[in-house]
Amino acid sequence: MLKKKILWLHKWLGLLSGIIVFLVSISACIYTFQNELKLIFSPEKYYVNQELNESKPTLPLSQLTEIAEKAIGSDVPVSRIDLYPAPNRTWIFRAMESDENAFGYWNQVKFYKRAFVNPYNGEVQAVENTRTEFFQLVVQFHMNLLLGKKVGHFLVAYSTAIFGILLLSGLVLWFPKKLNQKSLKRSFLFKLNVKWKRLNFDLHKILGFYSFGFALLMVVTGLVFAFSGFQKTYIQFFNSISTQEKFETKIPEIPQDLPEPLDNGLYFALNAHPTADMMSIRLKKGDVNQIQVRLSKGKNGDFVWYDLNKTNGKVEKIKRSDELNLGEKMVAKNYDLHVGSFGGLFTKFLAFFASLICASLPITGFIMWMNKSKKKRK
Repeated sequence: MLKKKILWLHKWLGLLSGIIVFLVSISACIYTFQNELKLIFSPEKYYVNQELNESKPTLPLSQLTEIAEKAIGSDVPVSRIDLYPAPNRTWIFRAMESDENAFGYWNQVKFYKRAFVNPYNGEVQAVENTRTEFFQLVVQFHMNLLLGKKVGHFLVAYSTAIFGILLLSGLVLWFPKKLNQKSLKRSFLFKLNVKWKRLNFDLHKILGFYSFGFALLMVVTGLVFAFSGFQKTYIQFFNSISTQEKFETKIPEIPQDLPEPLDNGLYFALNAHPTADMMSIRLKKGDVNQIQVRLSKGKNGDFVWYDLNKTNGKVEKIKRSDELNLGEKMVAKNYDLHVGSFGGLFTKFLAFFASLICASLPITGFIMWMNKSKKKRK
């Protein structure tokens, strides 16, 4: 009786959210290897066009920003610079203007361009209209179905929550009635010499089980992004099981040898973290700019952030990932967990296949519902 009620809930929640779950999952699948694919297909943007001389210094960030803004050719100022300490990489300057309350992606993102600049000689190697770039459209489709943040975010967020219920109810339905060898074998292994209806059922049931762990991880981390209340509870839960003590970070002194405080801040960060994977400079509207240092390749949750006073260049605050409470650490690693980058290429491949399976579940589930509907009509 209980399983019948769970099956009824599973069926109708699946029909309600199936299309959105399919679209969100297939876009996640496409986006998984976006960083690797960009380097392969657009090397002229990401690698410098000259023979490397590692002893040659980079131009000051302020000078490179002026060059980038001139190349972008807009009144919209550069608000973010992504750079790689590796000597063969370009620095990426981003100018963006958006309206969070607008309906539809094209109304939300009014302007978005990126300039790829050689940091040694100031050559602008490419200017990209990121507003129409393929992977930008994919990630926006994944987050809000290109409907804008206000409407699309709501649909994706609640469909993700429903998908979480579907995963849990699906696990209950997957569990065999009898715990004998034959039942367990049919729950874990495919039998290919069966009719297509049975094969479709097995694809839904067995693939759903094998993808359950990673799919649930993506759901939970997606809900952390989607709902501030859920994120708060998530932090409180992990903090409650942690006994980590608070650290007091020593604030470093940055020598102000150059006229522009941010130039001094960047040179300090590059010297302090020579093996860092990436740095992101956020040019904010208030009294501080921020230098975000990603310490490990592909892991956004391993970082040091410096808040720099715009006027005198002094460090006002430091945030280090290794000094956070467990709850804050989990949120810091949320993106890495969500996209599968936390374990390198291996876990990215797992995330890719899990997303692909998640995209297939609404299809195989819908086919099962159609087959049963036809049978009832007969």
